[in-house]
Amino acid sequence: MSDNPNTSQDSSRGGLSQAELDELVASSDTGGRGATGPVGVFLTCVALAWSLFQLWIASPIPFMVGVGVFNDTEARSIHLAFAIFLAFAAFPAARTKFQLGLGIAVPIILAVLFMTGAKDSVSTWWIPVVAAAVVGAIVLGSPKDRVPVWEWALAVVGALSALYLYVYYRDISGRVGAPITQDFVVAVIGIILLLEATRRALGPALMIVASVFLMYTVLGPFMPSIIAHKGNSLSEIVNHQWITTEGVFGIALGVSTSFVFLFVLFGSLLDRAGAGNYFIQVAFSLMGHMKGGPAKAAVVSSAMTGLISGSSIANVVTTGTFTIPLMKKVGFSSEKAGAVEVASSVNGQIMPPVMGAAAFLMVEYVGIPYFDVVKHAFLPAVISYIALVYIVHLEALKAGMEGLPRAYTPKPIVQRLIGIAFTIAAICAISFAVYYGMGWIRPAFPETAGYIIFAFISLVYIALLYVASKEEPLELDDPNAPVTALPLPGPTIRSGLHFILPVVVLVWALMVDRLSPGLSAFWATAYMVFILVTQRPLTAIMRGEGAFGAAVAQGGRDLIDGLETGARNMIGIGIATATAGIIVGAVSQTGVGSALADVVEVLSGGNILAILFLTAILSLILGMGLPTTANYIVVSALLAPVIVTLGQQNGLIVPLIAVHLFVFYFGIMADVTPPVGLASFAAAAVSGGDPIKTGVVAFFYSLRTAALPFLFIFNTELLLIDVTWAQGIFVFLIATIAMLLFAAATQGWFLARNRFYETIALLLIAFTLFRPGFWMDMVAPPYAEENPAAIAEAAMATAPGDDLRIRVAGLNDLGDPIEFVAILPIEDGATGDERLENAGLLFRDEDGKMIVDDVAFGSAAADAGLDWDQEVLRVLRPVSQPSKYFMFIPALALLALVVFLQRGRAAVVPRKTKTA
Repeated sequence: MSDNPNTSQDSSRGGLSQAELDELVASSDTGGRGATGPVGVFLTCVALAWSLFQLWIASPIPFMVGVGVFNDTEARSIHLAFAIFLAFAAFPAARTKFQLGLGIAVPIILAVLFMTGAKDSVSTWWIPVVAAAVVGAIVLGSPKDRVPVWEWALAVVGALSALYLYVYYRDISGRVGAPITQDFVVAVIGIILLLEATRRALGPALMIVASVFLMYTVLGPFMPSIIAHKGNSLSEIVNHQWITTEGVFGIALGVSTSFVFLFVLFGSLLDRAGAGNYFIQVAFSLMGHMKGGPAKAAVVSSAMTGLISGSSIANVVTTGTFTIPLMKKVGFSSEKAGAVEVASSVNGQIMPPVMGAAAFLMVEYVGIPYFDVVKHAFLPAVISYIALVYIVHLEALKAGMEGLPRAYTPKPIVQRLIGIAFTIAAICAISFAVYYGMGWIRPAFPETAGYIIFAFISLVYIALLYVASKEEPLELDDPNAPVTALPLPGPTIRSGLHFILPVVVLVWALMVDRLSPGLSAFWATAYMVFILVTQRPLTAIMRGEGAFGAAVAQGGRDLIDGLETGARNMIGIGIATATAGIIVGAVSQTGVGSALADVVEVLSGGNILAILFLTAILSLILGMGLPTTANYIVVSALLAPVIVTLGQQNGLIVPLIAVHLFVFYFGIMADVTPPVGLASFAAAAVSGGDPIKTGVVAFFYSLRTAALPFLFIFNTELLLIDVTWAQGIFVFLIATIAMLLFAAATQGWFLARNRFYETIALLLIAFTLFRPGFWMDMVAPPYAEENPAAIAEAAMATAPGDDLRIRVAGLNDLGDPIEFVAILPIEDGATGDERLENAGLLFRDEDGKMIVDDVAFGSAAADAGLDWDQEVLRVLRPVSQPSKYFMFIPALALLALVVFLQRGRAAVVPRKTKTA
């Protein structure tokens, strides 16, 4: 992909031209078809209509005027119609032999399957006609420069199939479970065209996976016995997948409709206003002078750009075109420069407050507010980024690199520290004033509070814009030009402070007012529209430039362009969530989830760590072809409940949010992992390096991201679950140190080049800091085992409020044998039997075996999963244990030894300067 540098380019860059990079982003995100003239204008109008529709349904206006109110199902129907129409119009189909063969084979296979699954009373003569028409359109070709008639037909028919639920909503609601011929025709056409749209917009992988699940739905009786099921008829598939909200129009598409579109649109508008360039320039002005400065600036700018870009590839190309050549200039190889950009850009999806689309799905799947998702995800994301900056620092040390020349002489360190402290204090004071000011305005002026707040923010906006107008406008510098000095931090920061306001509005609505993600994004986007339209005219007035009319016109063009780009960026996500709905629908319809739980349990031997590795591997394999959102939906639907269940069987309570974040992290890792890491290919296209080598290096840089999920499954303090403020700060500091040591171990360099035993020591220290309880449990077990017959005595010896762990054997809901650990909170009582009875438990003795005789409804015992006739196998009574943090003492002693050894070598052996 990148081995053939464009000959017209500067030799120092060696990657693709800007036009080719734009085409790369278009082919993966916005649509690679370059239609011009009336057709181009029409597609722009459709994209604009989609963005305006989404803004309309997210706003409170429809409820105020009583017009244009859509329920969830109707909104999902219209959302998918736009996505399918634009997928066929904007994405030309790939013409490789494999893609063409797949495009022809899938409609034919599905036609045969649907005819096979149809009951005798259902007419099926029309199904081959549908398949033949789709195959014919595929064979006729898909030019890149125009939209042929047959593709207009696919776009229109696909959109009408999606709109069917909106148009016939009332009729369908009266015949749920009993589809008529019209339903059959629309559903079959819709499923086949949705899969073809998936192939165009997202590649073959998701199309193949969804088709396999449809095949499994019909061919259940012919499957191996462990995953066999009765098989579903065409009537059941039509009803489940298309006519109700169990399949295509399910939760995933609902989240795309309600939340994700607005966040993507917000990012697109913010980028169009110039925030992307602002973030890059600020990062370079602040960090470019450090060792390996451009790489550190790339990490920080990608973290900031992650706020406004939901796509790893777009993030790589946006920041990478500037950062990668500068990284190469200070000594990074093409592969390492690309890998740094990949590692930092991919992490943009895990960086709160605006995370990847999958984070909004967690709100629905886990059933917690978005505020809690952000809270739990915050610490791992920040630690991961700090560690990446440190990895870059280590690479610079290894290669003896220097930073770029400063544009000014820095002040003494004490003066700088005082300045930083004053800035932090000023921000805190402003934050408190705003918080309590808002708290006073709302009760004092309940009817007009919204207008007062808008006026206040607008005054702040005008003041910040006035400050920016006094600085030179930021231009995106040519990264291939000689660098004489970095931009001055002060003027650079002041030139775009108003870009932070919409982000403040968003964070305030999400985190302080606790509005829904959709409404929060609407208010932030609405304010972003206001800024986009006004910033150019106001700046022209403040600078006295004249040309007011031209500035107003340019602001309008910026708005239209931002709205169009936002809609085009959503095509792939809309299609992905709909197609992933087919997979989720198949899982719920066939019961394959419970069958897969049996398979996974056999493969893992019931070991929680083994199942986590299997889950990680499955996420990486699926992620080679599936976008992050679809990958998360599939893996979480299949394996998240299994991990929670197996955890319980092993006596480990795994919070559901921890499992979902685990899946999310490994879905993101798939964008990095060779041989199909798309972000690595995009970075190699910019750097001119080898894409596979770039992916390998990026994978090693991202090992910290792969390690974190395993750690927070076993140490949920990292997710700020059940911790105080003081504990949270302590956990953050210790976890950050541990992750830096882990990075030093994986990079083979701490203060000097590691010897193999030092690497092992650093890994041990990092693990101990992350999980001190692992070693303390070995030294002083937290539980003492008691005879099951002595369970009453164990309950009496357990302090009220502590948990008694009881391993029981019984039958699950399906009548299959099961063993698990029940965690029973012990309540106060005069005797052990009374304490057990207060917890809802009565036992009987059968031939020396303790059997659960009764479980009170709604009791603590019932909540713990205990039931009648279960046999008690083991009883574990909690005992006092020294603080697990005592394990830090030997860990820090070992760290001191490693520091002592490496400082001696670093002082004796001069560093050799070499290229990275």
